[in-house]
Amino acid sequence: MNETASKIRMLALPVMLMAAVVLTSNILVQYPFTPFGLQDYLTWGAFSYPIAFLVTDLTNRALGPRAARRAIYVGFVLAVVLSALLGTPRIALASGLAFLSAQLLDVEIFVKLRRRAWWVPPFISPLVASALDTGLFFSVAFSCAPALLSVLALVGIQDSSCADLPWQSWAVCDYLVKLSLAFVFLAPYRLFMNRFLSAWQAPASQQG
Repeated sequence: MNETASKIRMLALPVMLMAAVVLTSNILVQYPFTPFGLQDYLTWGAFSYPIAFLVTDLTNRALGPRAARRAIYVGFVLAVVLSALLGTPRIALASGLAFLSAQLLDVEIFVKLRRRAWWVPPFISPLVASALDTGLFFSVAFSCAPALLSVLALVGIQDSSCADLPWQSWAVCDYLVKLSLAFVFLAPYRLFMNRFLSAWQAPASQQG
C-alpha cells in the first residue's frame, strides 16, 4: 500500500468527525437550551462540541501529535468553509479561531502528560484547552463591544445590528458542561483507545 494513501486513509475518519462536530456545534450554538428554563445559560452547542476534544485525543494517542495536528488543520479548513456556507461568517470566524487555538493547545498538553496514567491526558488537556476555546468563541461570536465590531469590519464582517445576548452566561455554563463531559468521555476514550490503536496502526504495519 502506498504510504501517502495509507496516511490519508488513517486521517480520514478523525478529519470527517472533527468537521462534522464543529459544523453541528456552530449551528446548535445559535439555539438556546430551553429545557428547565436554561435558555439564558446554555446553548445546544455545549453538548456537541466537546466531542472534538475526544477525537483529537484519540488521534493523538493512536497516531501521534503530528498526525493529530494534521487532522486539526484539515478539519479546521473544512469546518470553517462549511460553517461559512451554512451558518454566518461571524460564527465561522469565531469557531475557526477557537477550534484551531484550543485543539492545538490540547495536543501540546496531551503530549506533555502522555506518560502519566491513561486517564490523565484525555482529562486534563480538554479542561485547559476548553477554557481557551470557550473564551475565544463566545467573545468573538457574540460580543457587541465596539472595538471587536471594528475589527470584524476590517475583515469584512459587518454586524451593525449586534444583539445583546447573554453570551457571558452561555460561556460560563458552556465551560461547566465541557468540564463535566471531559469526565464523562473518559469511558468512551478508554473503550475506543485500543480499538483505534489497532485499526489505525494496522495499515502502517502492513507496509513493513
